[in-house]
Amino acid sequence: MYIVPNIIEVQPLENYYIYLKFENGEEKVYDVKKEINSIKFYKKLKDKTYFKNITILGDTIVWKNGEDIAPENLYYESITLDEYKKNNNI
Repeated sequence: MYIVPNIIEVQPLENYYIYLKFENGEEKVYDVKKEINSIKFYKKLKDKTYFKNITILGDTIVWKNGEDIAPENLYYESITLDEYKKNNNI
C-alpha cells in the first residue's frame, strides 16, 4: 500500500512536464512523455493547448477527456523541483 500526500497545486510545464505541490510541502515534477509516447489513451495530450488544461480531481490530476495518472505514480516517479531545475539549467 502506498502512502501519498494530497496534491494541492498543479501546473503544466514545458516539454510535457507537470509541476506538483503536495500537502506535505514537497514540490515535484512529473514527466508525462512516457505515457504520451507509449499509451494510446494519452495521445491527445500531445496537443500542447490541451495538455495545459489540467486540474486536480480527488487525489490525482485529470484532463477534460478523463486522462489521469495514478497518484502513487505522480508522487513516487517524479523528481524534486530542485532536481528538475538543475537538469534544465533553470
